[in-house]
Parts: sequence; structure tokens; C-alpha cells
Amino acid sequence: MARRKLLLLLKPFDVFPVRQSNANGVSHITNPQVFQHLDNRCKVHKDAINFCQDILSRKSVDWEPVFRNSYSKPISNVDLVVTIGGDGTLLQASHLMDDSVPVLGVNSDPTHVEEVEAFSNEFDATRSTGYLCAATVKNFEQVVKGCCWYLVEGRNHGGLLIYMPKLNTLIYMQQETCFIIWHCFQVIDKILDGQLVPSILSRISVCVNSEQLPTFALNDILVAHPCPATVSRFSFKINKDSLPCSPLVNCRSSGLRVSTAAGSTAAMLSAGGFIMPTLSQDLQYMVREPISPPAAYSNLMHGLVKSDESMEATWFSKEGFIYIDGSHIFHSIQNGDTIELSSKAPGLKVFLPPHLFS
Repeated sequence: MARRKLLLLLKPFDVFPVRQSNANGVSHITNPQVFQHLDNRCKVHKDAINFCQDILSRKSVDWEPVFRNSYSKPISNVDLVVTIGGDGTLLQASHLMDDSVPVLGVNSDPTHVEEVEAFSNEFDATRSTGYLCAATVKNFEQVVKGCCWYLVEGRNHGGLLIYMPKLNTLIYMQQETCFIIWHCFQVIDKILDGQLVPSILSRISVCVNSEQLPTFALNDILVAHPCPATVSRFSFKINKDSLPCSPLVNCRSSGLRVSTAAGSTAAMLSAGGFIMPTLSQDLQYMVREPISPPAAYSNLMHGLVKSDESMEATWFSKEGFIYIDGSHIFHSIQNGDTIELSSKAPGLKVFLPPHLFS
């Protein structure tokens, strides 16, 4: 049997501004505890990379480590992508992936609540959220050897799944039936052999003037004027089967945000949106800070685009940008451009943490 191939996509070390200074050689940071915190974050991340590589070196797999900022080609010819960093590293990997290769996220530097509370009066000690990451260094080997909880998604028909860590066993119970699904030590082979299916997260497809953009959004897209103090002017409607199923809504606002279910816990939630079921294929949209919307349209400033629908928007400002999953990937638009948004993009196969299904 051919050895399986893994790609390790790594968060770089230079994202930690440990000793940055201004043009005069003077650091903007004067609190020594901030220096210690940033130094520690860099060390913890390096240790996590070394730890994961040591684990994989003892497995019967071939793997290649690559820093995310030096990798820009489509990911192919591998059986599994392992990202080591946080949600940002997993998001960057997703932009290079189609629906043929699964990804497992490792949060290399999780936030510690006690640390955040201890330094709350001095600086923000938040580390990495890792919302979509199923592993940390504490459970990486167990997850790689066989996390089971996320692999049985969609197979629980009214029964109860019980995971027994000491026995490395997952048990399924339904009425008077009880049977062992698998032992965890067997699962890495099942993952690499494709016998177990990861969860599939929806992504956003974006077309501008009927041209498909090459990058699919895993979290969200923001359509806005490049200057945050400038009004964004646009209209939108919801279509189904190429026919409108909502009124045409004309907007003057701070822009338009559209999120996936996975992205509904991020900026959308912060703006007053709601958390969607993780595996939903619907999209959630919100007009940001609308200026005096007519009463008849006020309930259309925030809503859903169903999986069989699409949103069609027309841009009426002189300039604008479509930001995909943050600020790093964007596409310029101009007055008169039409934008079509839907969840018809290829899904992303992700091994997810259990809290997303609770």
C-alpha cells in the first residue's frame, strides 16, 4: 500500500511582533510583561510545530512542512492537510483547497482564560481562538490517531454517542441496542484510507459581472467602500431559480456582510447576527449601519439566503472592494458592477471539534 501524504501548513513566526521598533529604533512597547507574553507566544508556537512533526515522524506517512506565507498554489496530491496555527491558518489553507482533500486544524497557541484575566488591566493576553481547530498539542496524537466525535456527524439517528477516553472507544446506543463503533487507535488508518468522512462546511461563491472569483469564502465576505468613513451605495434582491423572490432593496450604509454558517460566530455575531447550525448551507446577510431605511424594508436589512437562493447586488459607489475572509484577499468593484453571492461553492472537508455540534 502506498504511503499517505500529508501537507503541514504552518503559521509563520514573524506574525509575533516581539521586538518591533519605529524608525528611530525605539520600541512602541514599554511594558516588559508584553515582551514576555509575545516571546512566549512565539516559543509556544515553535514548540507546537516541533511536537506535531515529532509525532508524525513516528507514523507511516510522508509529510511536508510549509509556511503559509510561502505557499500559494492550489493544494493537491495529498491525502490530508494539517494546519498548525489558528483559524487564520486554516482559512488560508481553505483558499487553496477544493472539495477533494480534508483539513485538520491544530491550534498551536490556545488562549488561557486565567492568563487573560490576570493581565486584563495591563494588556490583552488573548492568544489564538482556534474555533475551527479540532486539535491542540495536548490531544494532537489522539486526534490524529482517531478523533471519532466529528467523524460520525450525520449518522446519529436519534441515538446517543458516548466516547470513553480511557478505553479509546466510541459507543452508539439506541433504545435497547448498544454496539462499539470503533476503537480510536484504528481511526488514523480509516481517515487516510478515506473510510471516514469529515464534516463539510459551506463556502460562499462570488461572481462579479457573471465572472466567478477564484477564491471561495469559508467565513464571510464584506462588500464596502475602501474608506470606512464613506457611504456605500448599493441595491440587492434575493433570487430563486433566476427569478426575484424578494423586493429590490436600495441601501446607503457602511456596506454589506454575508457569512456562512461557520462564519456566523465571527464578525456577523459581533454585529448582532445569530449563530447558525454549523453544517447549514444557508447564508446570513446584514446591511451594516443602514441610513434611515424605509419602514417597509427595515426587516430586510438582516436575513438569510437559503441554499437554493442567491443574492444579487448592484454597486452604485464610485469604488469599492469585496473582502474575502478578512482583509488579505479582496477584489475591486466600481459603479454599475453586479455581484452574485450564493452557497453553491464547493464545500470544504474539515475535521471539526465537538463543541460545534453541541
